[in-house]
Amino acid sequence: MVEVDGARIAVFNLEGRYYAIEDLCTHDGGILTGGPVEGDQIVCPRHGARFCIRTGEALAPPAFEPTAVFPVRVVDGGIQVRDDRWD
Repeated sequence: MVEVDGARIAVFNLEGRYYAIEDLCTHDGGILTGGPVEGDQIVCPRHGARFCIRTGEALAPPAFEPTAVFPVRVVDGGIQVRDDRWD
């Protein structure tokens, strides 16, 4: 988890590719980190909502709205993430 421009962003490595989603359950505003990762899904540790790490899509209630996704790149071995919602 990193913080970028005030947003908590969770970064995941799935099969050698990096993905970044907002560390926010859209059901109640809780954090997603700390929940189990199952394949390409993260399960909210509070109420069990599931989100796709690749797309941010909400996959199971009680969440119905997606969480934000962010562009990720690797430069000289470092992972860079950008909150592009305000561009």
